[in-house]
Amino acid sequence: MSETDSSTGRSSGQDKTETRTAEKTDLEARLEAVLENVEGVGSVQVMLMTGQDEENFYGSGNTEVTGVLIAAEGAGDSVTVQNIQEAVMALFQIEAHKIKIMKMK
Repeated sequence: MSETDSSTGRSSGQDKTETRTAEKTDLEARLEAVLENVEGVGSVQVMLMTGQDEENFYGSGNTEVTGVLIAAEGAGDSVTVQNIQEAVMALFQIEAHKIKIMKMK
């Protein structure tokens, strides 16, 4: 049974979930900001998938990114796609097949 914080009425499990969601959103926002400043990329939207073993990754303060989906205005250019892919591979230490980059409409 989860404990409830009397000041918020929320269980401690709910607080942990909200923190994890905020952390993922922060990572996505930071990646979007960096990519939008790269020549040729244009506007981007980023979605990150993270490891399923939340206690292992979040408990240690580290988030393991297991997949990345990016929609970018400049993704019609193969050089831009390669630059985005290489940046994500370097940043999150993940293989190319775990990254999907699509042209934004």
